[in-house]
Amino acid sequence: MRRRTVLLSMAASLLGACGYGEAPAGAAGTRTLIVYYSWSGNTRAAAERIRELTGGTAEAIRPVKPYPEDYAACVELAKGECRTEATPAIAALEADPADYDVIFVGSPNWWGTVAPPVRTFLKQYDLSGKTVIPFFTHGGGGLQRCEATVRGLCPSSELRKAGAFPGSRIGTSGGAIAEWVGQVTGGAR
Repeated sequence: MRRRTVLLSMAASLLGACGYGEAPAGAAGTRTLIVYYSWSGNTRAAAERIRELTGGTAEAIRPVKPYPEDYAACVELAKGECRTEATPAIAALEADPADYDVIFVGSPNWWGTVAPPVRTFLKQYDLSGKTVIPFFTHGGGGLQRCEATVRGLCPSSELRKAGAFPGSRIGTSGGAIAEWVGQVTGGAR
């Protein structure tokens, strides 16, 4: 009987450590928004995984003038915008960030910082008093200045630890994303 109790306790601990049975970030009156910009689809994939884990609402940031589909042309345009800290016009979101408590903000790491449409979002929407959780996809650069940029643009928000995920492995990063979401939300699956 004691052995069975010990095994059940161990199983419960293991499931708890994995996040099962924990309330997601959107539970108990907390509303979660996942807003992101994605050019190649990598950041969108990360955002969708976060949506699955939190039960939140996901919405893409859409530039009024889309970036070129051609990689070289996109690189040339975006590189100049990042250097000048440009804020290209974006379409209005369907979701109103004011209605949410927790806002995940996702961006590719472009030249060590957030993509310009994300910069526009952070300047255009007042996230004061919100919990902001940034996440980034990258081609090997990690966080670089991305987290610091978000912190500078959200001085009156509670910022949680940023997540950074390699774009080339985003399809197999579900476990890493789940672990990070659990850390920054206090146990979401």
